[in-house]
Amino acid sequence: MTAIDPVRTEIIRSALLQAAEDMNTTLIRSAYTPTIYEAKDCAVAILDRDHEVLGQSSGLPIFLGNLEECTRDTERRFGRDVWQPGDVWVLNDAYIAGAHLNDVTVFGPVFERENGGELIGFAASRAHWIDLGSKDPGGSMDSTSIYQEGLRLGATRIVADGAPVTAVLDLIAKNSRFPEPLLGDLRAQTACIRTGAERMREIVSRWGLDLVHEARDAFFTQTEQLEASALRRLPTGEYRAEGSLDNDGIDLETPIPIRVRVEIGSDRILVDLTESADQTRGPVNCGAAQAVAACRVAYKALLSPDVPLNGGSFRHLDVRVRTGSVLAAVEPAPVQYYYSHLGLLIDLVTRALSEAMPDAVAAASYGDSLIVQMMGVDPRTGRAFLSQEATVGGWGAWREGDGESALINNVNGSLRDMPVEVLETLFPVRVDRYTVRHGSGGAGARRGGDGVIREYTFEADQDLSLWWERSVTPAWGLFGGEAGAPPRVTLNPGSERERRFLKANAIPVRAGDVLRCESGGGGGYGAA
Repeated sequence: MTAIDPVRTEIIRSALLQAAEDMNTTLIRSAYTPTIYEAKDCAVAILDRDHEVLGQSSGLPIFLGNLEECTRDTERRFGRDVWQPGDVWVLNDAYIAGAHLNDVTVFGPVFERENGGELIGFAASRAHWIDLGSKDPGGSMDSTSIYQEGLRLGATRIVADGAPVTAVLDLIAKNSRFPEPLLGDLRAQTACIRTGAERMREIVSRWGLDLVHEARDAFFTQTEQLEASALRRLPTGEYRAEGSLDNDGIDLETPIPIRVRVEIGSDRILVDLTESADQTRGPVNCGAAQAVAACRVAYKALLSPDVPLNGGSFRHLDVRVRTGSVLAAVEPAPVQYYYSHLGLLIDLVTRALSEAMPDAVAAASYGDSLIVQMMGVDPRTGRAFLSQEATVGGWGAWREGDGESALINNVNGSLRDMPVEVLETLFPVRVDRYTVRHGSGGAGARRGGDGVIREYTFEADQDLSLWWERSVTPAWGLFGGEAGAPPRVTLNPGSERERRFLKANAIPVRAGDVLRCESGGGGGYGAA
């Protein structure tokens, strides 16, 4: 067989990447909830028949090389013959996918023809569903067991031979406080899978499966070689870093240590997380798949940021976790806020490698999603509502420039904060102030980016939940740069009812109450 030429390799690679982008567009434009269509809390991927990534859209970096765990696990459980034309599956088991139960993966096999033929790959998507029946609407900040966090699904078929499995869809809908938008988002993800299948069949029809496989092998090999070359330029040795989460949301006085040991060899890099804390009583745990994904984010940002993700990525990376730790939790550990330590972990891998690659690293970022969640009954409509927002903040400075201000954290990538106009239109709340928190970035030869100040007035009685992090280990500076300011949240600032806290679960607030949220700044780089 003649080796495929570089031009056709790039055409096929680009077509696969565009197929994933088309999937993502279908999902976002079809979604029912602003968490997806505005905040874009989702990611998609095209996989080959061996579950290797052919193309992944822009989306949440924390799902890097992670979606395929769902198709692999399904095949391990049910065998290769389980894949049938027209089928679509769903899975949200936290200990398989690594994420919390609200992050639901929908996926399906792709066959050469719509009604059959050879299995040529898979299409997969993951998106945040606003409610799956947890003990509190949308998710609990004080859960102590996975069983308090909502409906947990192993691989479950929701479309069989092109027809919805009505009984399963009814079961899922009855476990949500918001069944209509939930089913709407599920249909959007199903449409996304069909788009991916159509695009993949178009590519195979045009080029032929053998040529597509040749192109895949070529760009897998190219990616592996580029990463190996970057790795060889690093000095071998052992590097360490350590930081702590504020607490687990239950025991508010005890920080949760995250310890990273990076070992660079001549052709491999090991990230050892086994010295990190045991799994906690509160919901800051994650499944091992997400700890691996966080290390992949840091690895890719430092070693191959310009190379698209595919099955050739990470072949020189090993990640070691300890079962039963906060980074590889086991049942029944709660996982609702699995991503807090993942942002810290990304920064810690970068900090550990700062000595080995000082020109490539940045100081720490503000590092957490900083969730603001409001829920209640909207007096304008008489209907229940749920608003979930991530908050932007400051990123760390690096050798060539200051840190970015008012940017989403490194876990979330393409996710966006909720536009003021959308928030005020859909929910009984007013945003009175939204501005940069000037001076919150760490000082240095290069300054850290600034966080933001976002101030709300509640226009109806409702419940408020918060999950804000990184006050114990705020964004540190590098090479003499100073740390950024930690986050701060104040209810009714300047009044006799003023109250400061970073975490809260479904506390009642009244119409007219004011919430001021100040996100952290990034660390500085170099002595000022």
